[in-house]
Amino acid sequence: MGAHIWAPELHRIGGKWYIYFASAPAEDVWAIRIWVLENAHPNPFKGTWVEKGQVKTAWETFSLDATTFTHRGKRYLAWAQHEPGLDNNTGIFLSEMANPWTLKGPQVRLSTPEYDWECIGFKVNEGPYVLKRNGRLFMTYSASATDFNYCVGLLTADADSHLLDPMSWSKSPTPVFTSNDTTKQYGPGHNCFTVAEDGRTDVLVYHARQYKEINGDPLNDPNRHTRIQKLGWKPDGTPDFGIPVADTVKAGD
Repeated sequence: MGAHIWAPELHRIGGKWYIYFASAPAEDVWAIRIWVLENAHPNPFKGTWVEKGQVKTAWETFSLDATTFTHRGKRYLAWAQHEPGLDNNTGIFLSEMANPWTLKGPQVRLSTPEYDWECIGFKVNEGPYVLKRNGRLFMTYSASATDFNYCVGLLTADADSHLLDPMSWSKSPTPVFTSNDTTKQYGPGHNCFTVAEDGRTDVLVYHARQYKEINGDPLNDPNRHTRIQKLGWKPDGTPDFGIPVADTVKAGD
């Protein structure tokens, strides 16, 4: 489990720290599965990280990019996985959790690549992350190959809906965050959200490259670096991602 490690996320659950990550054996780069680490110390830089094991999903197939959130007293896991029998690389799945490393009940597919912009290079929906605001749940995800075609899509559900019913989620027909030649940001994706020091300003976190052309497989190109910028809101209560700002611009400007 030491050669192919992807997409760590740190979460605070029930007074403990958890890291969700994806990993594969050194000899099998695509045998990637989701795993969980736990640390009971109040300070995540101290204490001991204990491996809680693999998050067991319905199939033993390529799976990664796990994220967790709560809604109305229930904890959920969202992740990307290849579903046997489908002509795609990965779709987005959702399940309720029995504990921070165990799923329970149905595992439902919320999205699969269907629009042209989700199928460039590879048919990919991955990297889900949830933001709750204005009576709705917004689940971002990333689509297409990890070159300049990589972009962010959006699923939306009403806060009163049954989240495990795929019909509760609507997919935006166009991506909400894409490459920009003017600001020289390419392939923005695998985002998450946080809040600035003022406790009010929403912040978008994502990775992108500073150049468009890549020689060879974009997965072997190392220069996807982290960026942050202010996340706005439209009058209808939906998030306004804007464009990926240039590296010379300070977040929020």
